[in-house]
Amino acid sequence: MQVPALLNTISGPTDTNGRLWPVHRRKILDWLVTGTRDERFIDNIFVEMLDRLLEAGLPVARASLHFRTMNPQWLGARILWRKGMAETEIRTFDYGVEETPEYLNSPVQKINSGADEVRWRLSEGTDDGSDHSFYDDLRTSGLTDYVAWPLDHTLGKRHVISFASDEPGGFSIDDMAFLADLIPAFSLVSEIRLKNRLARTLLETYVGPHASEQILAGATTRGSGVTVGAAIMICDLRDFTAISDIWPRDDVIELLNGYFDAMSEPIEKHGGEILKFMGDGLLAIFPLSKPTACTDLLHAISEAQAEMAALNRGHVEAGRKPLGYGIGVHVGDVMYGNIGSRKRLDFTVIGPAVNIASRLENLTKEIKRPVLLSKAFADMAACRSSVESLGSYPIRGVGEPVEVFAFLGQCEAEEMKD
Repeated sequence: MQVPALLNTISGPTDTNGRLWPVHRRKILDWLVTGTRDERFIDNIFVEMLDRLLEAGLPVARASLHFRTMNPQWLGARILWRKGMAETEIRTFDYGVEETPEYLNSPVQKINSGADEVRWRLSEGTDDGSDHSFYDDLRTSGLTDYVAWPLDHTLGKRHVISFASDEPGGFSIDDMAFLADLIPAFSLVSEIRLKNRLARTLLETYVGPHASEQILAGATTRGSGVTVGAAIMICDLRDFTAISDIWPRDDVIELLNGYFDAMSEPIEKHGGEILKFMGDGLLAIFPLSKPTACTDLLHAISEAQAEMAALNRGHVEAGRKPLGYGIGVHVGDVMYGNIGSRKRLDFTVIGPAVNIASRLENLTKEIKRPVLLSKAFADMAACRSSVESLGSYPIRGVGEPVEVFAFLGQCEAEEMKD
């Protein structure tokens, strides 16, 4: 079979040992190398590449990308396209998927184990005793041929790309050569986008989504930052030093992770940004650019308290003491930006408002109330029916005593409804 004229091929360079890449120069290859620089997302490039393949006469009916990620929640992701789809379907995979039969019997596992190609002519049945349920599913959906290749990135990182056809004869020799020619270029194009995504994911993981946007936008010099109004929340676990001295290391880590999950997920759900985990404590802000920031923070605390109650029930059932905690809340202007040495920076918030929130958290130990709010915050949140005034207390760094309120956790109050 001859390569169709509309492929616009130009013979590639050869040497005495055989053909070099590319076997043929094609318009779609030129587009991959020079025409994708303004597209940020690899799934969009993937869809356009497949549309161009169809226009060029390639019988591609299904294609997929399989990437390993550095996400704390997922080991990897699959980007799946079928003919007629304007957008891809993206599925994430949890850690541990590598031990499942679905993975162990997959072509992705074979590629990750070192295979340079996996080809399966679906129209030709086989009975070698292996589990071929994946290929059976493809065959049932009307596909006739399947091929997978590695996408080799730097430092030995390997990902997978696959194509499937619904043409009666599957992929021809020329079709396979056409597709194979695209792989080196697509590997380079995908690596750039994947590394950009990984950089963003790592920043989001370690400094939070808002701070990561600031850093990626260029806020990387010491002292760079902005002043923002924010509701500030500082939380600390009680008696952690004694626990960490007595408990086994793995149990301490499990305890901390459970505690941080209980506190963090409600904060993020309600629009807060966790800027720092400090041993057994955390610092979070709710920017006042959102009108409901203060009530959002109280909703987060109420849900976190419910999560902590559930966590403590488990501790009691296991014969352990329930975990105590203290939360201090204030509102005010903070400096939000880079602080540190010339070579090592921390993107965080500082200012008197942060100090007051920290001292309110310390005051919870003395007053024996788990959540203390400043009068400034209580007034802004308009939540008087959900708090109890405990009187005024001297706060270091503040000239006059500060009226302090205990949060009662009544998020059903009318003034707290969104």
